[in-house]
Amino acid sequence: MSADPASRGAPASTGRLVRRELHSSRALPSVVVAVLLIAGCLLLLFESVLKAVGDEPFLLDVEEAAAWLGALPGGVPGSLLGAASFLLLVLGALLLLLALLPGRRARYTIPNGRAAVVVDAEVVASSLARRARVAAGVAPEQVLVTVGRSLVTVQIRPTSGVRVDADAVRAAVADDLRRSSVEPGPRITVVVAEAGVIGQ
Repeated sequence: MSADPASRGAPASTGRLVRRELHSSRALPSVVVAVLLIAGCLLLLFESVLKAVGDEPFLLDVEEAAAWLGALPGGVPGSLLGAASFLLLVLGALLLLLALLPGRRARYTIPNGRAAVVVDAEVVASSLARRARVAAGVAPEQVLVTVGRSLVTVQIRPTSGVRVDADAVRAAVADDLRRSSVEPGPRITVVVAEAGVIGQ
């Protein structure tokens, strides 16, 4: 689904509001990283001042810490150094992904010239499941619809002995998506289970 503002021709403020609803905020991880960096810098500054005035270190000796870092990897077991390197690599990759990925929420827009319309994926899936159930002629618990960013998957467990027309279900789901004007229209996959359900 597109992150484009739902309302073409709507004010820019509405577009920004829609984008904010479609994407998760990066404020919390940014604040956490900034607080940790500031705390580390303040600790180093405080320890440096203590060292300059001749007092005992509060938490760590700056000169000893610098000498230990300069002597790496000597004096450190290879397994510990490898584990620490791996953890730093994972942390760096997570922070990089948080910075680069859009953080898309499971919400979608519906074009509207007068208002910003944002719906959850569960709402879209529920509507599509009703259309698919009617088209397939099965009970509600025999249909499962999952809505992804660019793919809608409809899973149907047919009633034993009753054939389900997958093309008719796909057409009904496509019609529902067209009526709701969710853009761009996602691909639709209909999966009909081979084993039927008895007594539905």
